[in-house]
Amino acid sequence: MLPLKNRIRKKKDIEKIFKRGRTFKEASLILKTLKNNLGLSRFGFVVSQKISKKANVRNKIKRRLREIVRFNPLKTDTDNLFIALPGIEKKDFTEIKKTVEKLLSRIK
Repeated sequence: MLPLKNRIRKKKDIEKIFKRGRTFKEASLILKTLKNNLGLSRFGFVVSQKISKKANVRNKIKRRLREIVRFNPLKTDTDNLFIALPGIEKKDFTEIKKTVEKLLSRIK
């Protein structure tokens, strides 16, 4: 599980990333990133009802993304927001992992 200190939890932080963050897109995933001065990287995950009407499917996608990020820590001080796009629900764990790793390598 991703530690609390590495999570973006406040709505104002998410809105700031949406407005001022840099955007990277890969397959069915978007990564928005914004520099912070906290000395650590934080992550947020957005999976809308466009992906699936079922909450268990959306939660499964978020759990997978959290697990992938947990094992690929960033050395930069950034706030990162992953936005899932339709089609990600059909991908398996390894495909999502490759996509996330490509996006994270583009930040570095």
